[in-house]
Amino acid sequence: MLSLLETGPAPIAPAPFNMAQHVLARSAARWSDKTALQIVTPSGAETWRYDQLLAAVLGCASGLQARGLHPGDRILMRLGSQVEFPILFLGALAAGMVPVATSSQLTTAEITPMAARIAPRLIVASPGVALPEGQSCPVLDAADIRAMEDLPPAPFHRGDPDRPGYIIFTSGTSGTPMAVMHAHRAIIARGMMHGGWEGLTAADRLLHAGAFNWTYTLGTGLMDPWTVGATALIPGAGVQAGQLASLLQQYRATIFAAAPGVFRQMLRAPLPALPHLRHGLSAGEKLSHEVRAGWTEATGTPLCEALGMSEISTFISESPSRPAPEGATGFAQTGRRIAALGPDLAPVPCGIPGQLAIDRRDPGLMLGYLDAPEATAARMTAEWFLTGDSIVINDQGAVTYLGRDDDQMNAGGYRVSPVEVEAAMARFPGLGEAAVIEVEVKPGVTVIACFYTAAMPLDDAALASHAETHLARYKQPRLFRHLPALPRGANAKLNRRALRALRPE
Repeated sequence: MLSLLETGPAPIAPAPFNMAQHVLARSAARWSDKTALQIVTPSGAETWRYDQLLAAVLGCASGLQARGLHPGDRILMRLGSQVEFPILFLGALAAGMVPVATSSQLTTAEITPMAARIAPRLIVASPGVALPEGQSCPVLDAADIRAMEDLPPAPFHRGDPDRPGYIIFTSGTSGTPMAVMHAHRAIIARGMMHGGWEGLTAADRLLHAGAFNWTYTLGTGLMDPWTVGATALIPGAGVQAGQLASLLQQYRATIFAAAPGVFRQMLRAPLPALPHLRHGLSAGEKLSHEVRAGWTEATGTPLCEALGMSEISTFISESPSRPAPEGATGFAQTGRRIAALGPDLAPVPCGIPGQLAIDRRDPGLMLGYLDAPEATAARMTAEWFLTGDSIVINDQGAVTYLGRDDDQMNAGGYRVSPVEVEAAMARFPGLGEAAVIEVEVKPGVTVIACFYTAAMPLDDAALASHAETHLARYKQPRLFRHLPALPRGANAKLNRRALRALRPE
């Protein structure tokens, strides 16, 4: 039996189509006065009804058009964790423009080449968030977006569901962040997650622990609930992990979504009774057995894991109605076609490790990497998109994630290229070479460690300060170790396996 899973026909987006309309219009028409969003804190919540949210999004679309933007124009989003982020994202989509979602943690050095690649017609930024250098386009702030909310609504720009919808960035193995182009149809593919992972219905109140400007939050925490008519709950500014359990209780959350590290932090203290909670959702990095067992014991609810990537989002998962066997990650969602391929790019027998591949016809698959045809082609065959992940598929169809085929790291749910971090650290005065790897500091907890050469050991605090200046927080090394030379193989290639045996104390 071969490691090839076909789980039924994939959904097809109708034509003409608009992603923002699919997310909001149906729910707003059916439940106009229902709560769509609450930004929650221990002292209270900011509440948005579906009709208010739709009006804000379409008013934003009008405001963008009034500023001379046209369908296809790119808008670079440099917003913090605030409601203007989804309003701008969906407003741009509603008008046929292409929002480019980026983390507010990125430094000027990081965002400048990214902005040069996408050539935005507009930048929208929060105060204090780093802006790219060398851009001459207008810059608006969050207040300008809020001022658009009361404008007359723009009509949805409807067109080919395969046209560009939005762009997100991911780090490639070359160290250069890749601009991933997704089509409007990508939202149709998320429907396969509602039953295959989230167990999401219109009656749910889903609390996502992430910030507004994280793509995991944007999809699972906001767009998915709004597509089905549920209520999205997002922690307000300043809410800490230790307060999330009380927010789950206070706001009667039925589903809780977070990265494994958040669940781990919450389990450090006793949890209150959560009578409304049905289950939790985990994605972004591998979920450890200890965290899963601890959560289930503390809450009496299951924790459902999912595997995805920026190029296709979540497509392998377990769900409340179909838990994965112990040690496995989950199953291919209904409507997916995946395989584990050998070096010859043919499916391997069940039980044999292979590279995870996804059917190129999957509606959730990216259009490609912007202005990088060679990088796009390197991931594609006539039939498959090659993920670079290693998996095993058993004869019952359960998928077990084994790790990356390349050297990418996973820091708090973000994919991080070691080459990118190494290039930043190599600019430190007196540092010769740098090499970074992900190391486990305790069960289920990993950090980025930097090994370096220099004439003498360098000051750890100075290295950390340099990293803070040049890298987003999630990319910054937490451990440093001086070496006389970096380990290399016979071909002079860096030996990362040997580095792992030399982990810093």
